[in-house]
Amino acid sequence: MNEPLLHAQDLVAGYGSSQVLFGAGLTIHPGEFVTLLGRNGMGKSTLIKTLLGILPIKAGSIHFAGSSVVGRPDHEIARRGIGLVPEGRGIFPNLTVRENLIATAIERQGAGAQWTLDHVHALFPRLKERARNLGSDLSGGEQQMLSIGRALMTNPRLLILDEATEGLAPLVRREIWLCLESLKAQGLAMLVIDKNLRPLLHLADRHYVIEKGRVAWSGTSGSLAAEPDIMARYLSV
Repeated sequence: MNEPLLHAQDLVAGYGSSQVLFGAGLTIHPGEFVTLLGRNGMGKSTLIKTLLGILPIKAGSIHFAGSSVVGRPDHEIARRGIGLVPEGRGIFPNLTVRENLIATAIERQGAGAQWTLDHVHALFPRLKERARNLGSDLSGGEQQMLSIGRALMTNPRLLILDEATEGLAPLVRREIWLCLESLKAQGLAMLVIDKNLRPLLHLADRHYVIEKGRVAWSGTSGSLAAEPDIMARYLSV
């Protein structure tokens, strides 16, 4: 397998005197679909924040595309090729759909096919129809499509999606899963946090289960499906 695109290990981090991560880590190779699973409050979002440079680490290492990004500001890490679809969508409500998309557009040298407005519109035709509408005018599902499209316009090498189907109607959720399936087929590496395990077992190459700030289990979809005790112990409510 190729060299890792993202490799993080032995991460220690938290908020003030409260430690949340206790040696957590993960690895993602180019083109891989990887998930980060676990109950609420186990450290998933904290791990994402450390990977993005939003939260400093107290110990450990993070390498992206072969270079250490520890201590780098979050905007610099993003420009190296990590796109984020944040929990809660985070679109600009007072900008139009088109303005939201072009506001984050980045062209990358040697990146091959570039994500453009036309490519995003082909993935989400509804965004083309709503191009002149403000972000605040959109439905929840449309806002989620816009959030994904906005992240793609940065032409990322790795796309991170934090609860991308949270609170969406089943039909819209299905459309998001089909979108992720298409992105996987195009070879885009993804790290996904989501509570809907069934589609993740179908799409993902590998999974990391986090429990109290540590990686409690990791393996393939086949391995996870074959170990119902893992799902019962770490993922059931």
